[in-house]
Amino acid sequence: MSETVRTHLRVRASELVGRNWLNTGGKSLDLESLRGKIVLLDFWTFCCINCLHVLDELRPLEQEYSDVLVTVGVHSPKFEHEADPVALAAAVERYEIRHPVLDDPELETWKAYTARAWPTLVVIDPEGYIVAHLSGEGHADGLAVLIPELIAEHEAKGTLHRGDGPYVAPEATSGTLRFPGKALYLPSGRGVGSAAAAGSWLVTDTGHHRLVELSTDFTTVLATYGSGEKGHIDGNAASARFNEPQGLVLLPEDVAAEAGYDVVIADSVNHRLRGLSLDDGTVTTLVGNGVQRLLEVGPARVNEEGAAFGGRLEDNPLDVALSSPWDVVWSTKLNAVVVAMAGVHQIFSFSPLSGAVSIIAGNGLEGLLDGPAAEAWFAQSSGLAEDAEGNIWVADSETSALRKLVVGDGGTVTVETAVGKGLFDFGFRDGKASQARLQHPLGVTVLPDGSVAVADTYNGAVRRYDPASGTVSTLARGLSEPSDVIVDHTQVAGSEPLLVVVEANKHQLVYVPIPKEAQQVDEGAVQTHRPKSPVAPGLLELTVRFTAPTGQKLDDRWGDPTQLKISSTPPELLVSGGGTSVGLLRSLELASDVPEGVLHITARAAACDGPETADGEIPDHAACHLYQQDWGIPVLLQADGDRELVLDLRGMD
Repeated sequence: MSETVRTHLRVRASELVGRNWLNTGGKSLDLESLRGKIVLLDFWTFCCINCLHVLDELRPLEQEYSDVLVTVGVHSPKFEHEADPVALAAAVERYEIRHPVLDDPELETWKAYTARAWPTLVVIDPEGYIVAHLSGEGHADGLAVLIPELIAEHEAKGTLHRGDGPYVAPEATSGTLRFPGKALYLPSGRGVGSAAAAGSWLVTDTGHHRLVELSTDFTTVLATYGSGEKGHIDGNAASARFNEPQGLVLLPEDVAAEAGYDVVIADSVNHRLRGLSLDDGTVTTLVGNGVQRLLEVGPARVNEEGAAFGGRLEDNPLDVALSSPWDVVWSTKLNAVVVAMAGVHQIFSFSPLSGAVSIIAGNGLEGLLDGPAAEAWFAQSSGLAEDAEGNIWVADSETSALRKLVVGDGGTVTVETAVGKGLFDFGFRDGKASQARLQHPLGVTVLPDGSVAVADTYNGAVRRYDPASGTVSTLARGLSEPSDVIVDHTQVAGSEPLLVVVEANKHQLVYVPIPKEAQQVDEGAVQTHRPKSPVAPGLLELTVRFTAPTGQKLDDRWGDPTQLKISSTPPELLVSGGGTSVGLLRSLELASDVPEGVLHITARAAACDGPETADGEIPDHAACHLYQQDWGIPVLLQADGDRELVLDLRGMD
């Protein structure tokens, strides 16, 4: 049965099948046991920043409708490491997930629901029928309308059962640090505890929503910044609040003196940059209004590039919307803080002296594409480091790649890839950089000899890329999700060089020696294991379904408010139909001599609350919403394959 036919029928939800259940007190769940509840299936994978955004979007709904709504997280992994049940349990704890989670390592439930992207949401009514398919993030407002509609309908029918859900809280991890993210060396005189000759280490204690200053023994706590309660409050060290802080950068002393703070912090879930004064522990907000940035210009306008490129984004940096800033580094050439804006797959800059915030690389599309900064694609960049030439190295996590921003003397930026192939290619392989593979790296640092060390997070390793020889090797392995790596600045002259590694899943910092002879590992290069869609060569009709939520209207004030952007890997797969144009329907022509590949599809739709006026027009004050999803659809070309492809941006059954 084709997808087009299926979506016009009242479809019974498929059973939930997987390896194990988490957050249920050891009990297995099935749909029969959830009958009478509204069930929201959240297909996610813990590497995915968009999935993490959805977790936060759903929390208010889960709280408001706790007696009728049961969210079930279906964890269908993208990377090999994510199929490890121990790693999944740690992720469920790390992200404070308070609903049942089905471990679906073989993607059985993913396939049963024909999920095609992370994240995907499926709404099941109290009688066990599918009523909505939603892809991507930004659906909280629509769900806030749909859920009361379902409550009213099924209360009237007598099929809604109120009461507690099946969630059972697990035992929490305790200790000084909890899932630390990044670390920063504070030289003597710059930190509260750094008066000693050895200096100190400032750590984002991400799971505790605070910063911790440690002595060089990594045990003695010298100071803490933040109350430890999740939130956003500026003020002194005891009262300030963060929400999963990540990257840190120490400003040059002259810049810090003029700016009035020493450290810039990527406060990821608050979607803000914060400043910390080490003299008195004061925390201030530098950039960000707390609203997650979407790729838009105007009230809900969709345009080709998705965001203004270059130049100042807003006159007031506190009016700028950010999206999950993950790391920060000082650029000597740009005289600014460079920001890995993981949530929109772009690289920003921020000047502490002028307050200017700009996009310096990436057009917002998710993938791996080099070239001029405005045309480059990134995928959840999560680690940054500057080299001696002023270039910026980037750990591009979702493409398992090591990228480089080549910064010209005039501030021009071009993007190059040193290691990595694409969104679905990863592995653990040393050797020639063109053949080497990483697995979701989160941290990067430049070694004294000019080579680059990478926190290869999902391989549990520290890898080394040597630009001189163009080769990759392994410096250390057996680590538990290393999220950052930094050169140790406390070494005694003549001693063996050391690295400091943030070992997130062991909640600690550790010293790692740099071996004189690195290891050569080859455990293979693999691709994300997802079912390939059989399609026929020639004409392929693409339909992206989008139905605006009740109470919203497509924002057609500037023309068609929907858009498709399509490309392929390899490029030869797509004979025609690529590029960007309005509308959610497209005729594609696929090559007959390419056996398989990936279709990259980005869909956007803009809708606003209303209409409220008598003539049906959207009022000027209406709140507007941008819906977006990026799909990477693996396809297998065969003569009897499908000639149509139907995707749901917001499909209602």
